[in-house]
Amino acid sequence: MKKIVYIIILGLLISSCEDVIDVDLKTAEPRLVIDASLSWIKGTQGNEQEIILSLTAPYFDNNIPPATGATVTVSDSNNNTFNFIEQGTSGIYTNNTFIPETYSTYTLSINYNNEIYTAIETLFPVVPIDYVEQNDNGGFSGDEIEIKAYYTDPELEENYYLFEFSTPGKVPTLEVYDDEFNNGNQIFGFYSDEDLETSDNITIKISGISQRHYDFMFILLQQTDDESGDPFETQPATVRGNCVNQTNTDNYPLGYFRLTETDVFNYTVQ
Repeated sequence: MKKIVYIIILGLLISSCEDVIDVDLKTAEPRLVIDASLSWIKGTQGNEQEIILSLTAPYFDNNIPPATGATVTVSDSNNNTFNFIEQGTSGIYTNNTFIPETYSTYTLSINYNNEIYTAIETLFPVVPIDYVEQNDNGGFSGDEIEIKAYYTDPELEENYYLFEFSTPGKVPTLEVYDDEFNNGNQIFGFYSDEDLETSDNITIKISGISQRHYDFMFILLQQTDDESGDPFETQPATVRGNCVNQTNTDNYPLGYFRLTETDVFNYTVQ
């Protein structure tokens, strides 16, 4: 009986020592976040595009504040200017007259809070996905479904690719490839997920990107490998994109301005 009483008292002492610890994290002035991914899907006009502007927020905040009231334009090498108009106060700026042209250079200009942000990028073409191959015996344990999306790299060109694999309800998986060791050959983008099941729908996108965008994504994905999370989580270090604050260089923005031609392949797991 005495032992039981001692155990109960010890349990009460241990539970009474639990404290709630409030972590006091340092905060910084909000920075502009630029999500300017203009994608020309093969087989479409590519005239409808959107740019999303938001602000950084404290770590524990659940809401991402939109950057409202900005003036956003994109101009091309043919002196065309496309105005992106904000939808209400959403921070989403849209345009339905955009003209995509491969190998054309585009300039993004944003006037936000009386500061000018700019970026320059080229729209690169992309080859289509030839076919998709499924392997049911993948992974370390041999019971994972693996997907290979094959494409044929153009010969005598320097090419860079961004692959996106997405299934409903999940964060997309991103991969980047170059053609340093497979120039002119057929190669594949690779995707594996232990939770994949028969009849799951996978949307596979392959986009042609610039070398600078490839370098940006490569560093970003290296920081967010399987052991540390995904590219949509908080980064251990700031990865600077191609957007520059021309008014105040110290108040640099986050994000990237990219233009791509994109091929889409819809695949159902067998």
